[in-house]
Amino acid sequence: MTLDTVRQFCLALPGTTEDIKWGQDLAFCIGGKMFCVANTEPPHQLSFKCTPETFGELIERTGIRPAPYLARAMWVQEEQLGEALACQELERLIRQAYELVRAKLPKRKAMTTSRRPNARVSGARRSRAAPARARRRRR
Repeated sequence: MTLDTVRQFCLALPGTTEDIKWGQDLAFCIGGKMFCVANTEPPHQLSFKCTPETFGELIERTGIRPAPYLARAMWVQEEQLGEALACQELERLIRQAYELVRAKLPKRKAMTTSRRPNARVSGARRSRAAPARARRRRR
């Protein structure tokens, strides 16, 4: 897997944004929260969030270690992109990271990142003028 394929995959997930952080890291975010970070300098390292169970399993593998500064939040780092994880497994893990972060978002932010970009936020309040206009029409 290359940096371009990781980028295409991440940006295909609904509501994902990207930006450069810390000078050379490409961060993928949902609702302003990071779920995956790739180093743009070779060798490309990739870090992503995972569950505690997955974290324990992954750090036992060669080529994967706890992510610097983010390990306490259950982030792992593949030391060289495409070496320790197969393409399909990496896509599954990135999707899992996306879902973990999305699940922790406040409801209002999660609704704005829904699959339907024009979806109406449920529970939105109507203006108070609308019922008054309806009463005037009935008279």
